[in-house]
Amino acid sequence: MDQPDSLISVSGRIVNHSLYELDKGVRQLFMLTLSWADLPSVVARLSAERVDHYVHRLNESRVNLFFGRTALVETVSRFVDKPLYELTAEEDFMLGALLGYDREQQCRRYLERTATSERQFHAGEVTVAPTSLC
Repeated sequence: MDQPDSLISVSGRIVNHSLYELDKGVRQLFMLTLSWADLPSVVARLSAERVDHYVHRLNESRVNLFFGRTALVETVSRFVDKPLYELTAEEDFMLGALLGYDREQQCRRYLERTATSERQFHAGEVTVAPTSLC
């Protein structure tokens, strides 16, 4: 980079660090929430590095930008077509796993999110198997 750190936006610094992690194989998918105003420069940087990306509109002022390995970005683009809080428990689990979140925490989150619907489905008949899901 030719620019001093003080001239690089926060989004730019995050993208630079993420690209470093992507190059080193630390993570394969990233999600960055940013303003529409910051989007063109970030997308230009990703395009210059030939990194696939998917832009998911949040509202009039912000987007979620997913970027990384092709298969992961394409997978996310197929099910993240609504606000993240509207994802099903399974979609939420898959997104967390693709983003590299802790697997046990993702399992616990999935179990919590499905516990209410499972209880309603079984009308009070709740059983917990002693085996670990993860």
